[in-house]
Amino acid sequence: METEGGGTSLATRLELESYEIGITLGTGSFGRVRIAKEKKTGKYVAVKILKKAEIIKMKQVDHIMNENNILASIDHPFIISMDGFTQDDKHLYLVIEFVRGGEMFTYLRGIGKFDAKQAQFYSSQVASMFEYLHSKNIIYRDLKPENILIDHLGYLKLTDFGFAKIVESRTYTLCGTPEYLAPEMLLNKGHGKPVDWWTFGILLYEMIAGIDPFSDEDPMLIYQKILKGKVKFPRSFDKNAKSLVKHLLQADLAKRYGNLKRGVKDIKGHRFYNGLNWTQLLKKEIDPPYIPPTKGEGDTGCFSPYPDSDSETPAVKESEDPFLEW
Repeated sequence: METEGGGTSLATRLELESYEIGITLGTGSFGRVRIAKEKKTGKYVAVKILKKAEIIKMKQVDHIMNENNILASIDHPFIISMDGFTQDDKHLYLVIEFVRGGEMFTYLRGIGKFDAKQAQFYSSQVASMFEYLHSKNIIYRDLKPENILIDHLGYLKLTDFGFAKIVESRTYTLCGTPEYLAPEMLLNKGHGKPVDWWTFGILLYEMIAGIDPFSDEDPMLIYQKILKGKVKFPRSFDKNAKSLVKHLLQADLAKRYGNLKRGVKDIKGHRFYNGLNWTQLLKKEIDPPYIPPTKGEGDTGCFSPYPDSDSETPAVKESEDPFLEW
């Protein structure tokens, strides 16, 4: 059984006039994310501004509705929180938490790769995110360093729920980033929660090696490598992490960690996490290996600058707007 988005929005309706919209923090397929300041409280937020015409043209209405409703229904220390949303005839505006430390992608590329201790700290938070989402039958399906932000304390926040979906058994939509796609997705066999544990294995490898395991310029060659399933590890790769990655990058779902009888306990109990206190982690009581250099609540210095777009966004006619009933 699958449940789709649509229907009534679960998110709080907000007024766009309540915010001063600032510079762009990032761009995506349907628009951009900007920093904003709530006029009344002075609180900084991020506003995801999505072009309705593009969403409709690309047949992504359900995905966007899913994202909105899922964000409105979750609450976890390592997942972005959402204040609410609003809309006009051109755009949807999702108002989410502003996480000022920037993307993990920028930090990882800057230092090259993480040592085992750092990879343990960051990957354990991702395991915790997935444990929580899966408990609510939500599959995320788009894990990559670009979708993980680092907060001002040095802890992680998962963002961009555009491909997330509530699925109680399996679904068939091909989505995600080529290097991170699970074999069952490529083979269109139907997929569920185990795809997230595959992507978790790819991320852990990338953290420690500095590159993803099936890397190639040509997406078709990436897919071939994924289906072959041969993972080469650099000589310096931590042996406990290597063991965990091998258990995660299993094409056979009956062998993939996270999908066995003990579920996430196989991952959390793996020797790679020896010495980690999971309770302290959730309470953010472990000293992070890196604190982003931010100068205050509205500081955007950890984000790359983006030019503003000149293109005019077309309005959507009321009769053709699937979001109006929201």
